[in-house]
Amino acid sequence: MDPDIEELFAPIAPAAAFGVVLTEAQDVLTQLHEPVDAELWGSDTLGALTRSAGEDEIAGGLVPAAEDEATPGALALLRVLSCLGSAELRKTAAAAAERLSASGVVDPSWATGLGAPAPGACWRYEDAHGQQESLTATFAYGAAEHAMSVLIDHTNGGRIRDAWVRDAAGLLDKTWLAAENDPDVAFQKVGAAEAAGILRRAVDAGEAPRKPDETDDVRAHRALIRSRLSLLEGAGPRALPA
Repeated sequence: MDPDIEELFAPIAPAAAFGVVLTEAQDVLTQLHEPVDAELWGSDTLGALTRSAGEDEIAGGLVPAAEDEATPGALALLRVLSCLGSAELRKTAAAAAERLSASGVVDPSWATGLGAPAPGACWRYEDAHGQQESLTATFAYGAAEHAMSVLIDHTNGGRIRDAWVRDAAGLLDKTWLAAENDPDVAFQKVGAAEAAGILRRAVDAGEAPRKPDETDDVRAHRALIRSRLSLLEGAGPRALPA
């Protein structure tokens, strides 16, 4: 997003930032078409806001402000918050969203199924010395599939060093071919349960970005990582693609 979402929200006191968030939600969320784009915006926003406000403060301040505004952008924001963040934030946002919807405010086109894409293929690769590991898990909203990748630094306690989301089309084959041509990389397809275990250990270990862009990436994807981890942990054993 331009200007950077963190520059918009982080330097402002929480109460003032909530007004900026509502304006951005009206300008951005109402123009989106894909649910994952709404989730990415929401995760980025939460990452910026939580630098100066706890999620309880967001639930107690931003959610009521959105409900009071009662616009399509406000409802879109509440739908996003209902699938990201703490359990209390999700619960509070979901209840407010239902009240707004019942009052006649129109939901965004991407609201149906938001936060519940179907888990798909997962894989991991690591360097020959086991110092860094990359885990990728794919998820699909209908035919639209995206991939979330997390870089894990085993030289620093198995913490998350970087994270990113991209289009999943052809990514598994590209990654496998790249690994096949690199003798210093070990590649392996894994099931959802194993991917969940790897990601859970990394999330529990914490975050350890080394560069400014990695810091931005990890913060922006933090809420989405936890949301997708919950999906993987609920997926159970899953057959690998042939």
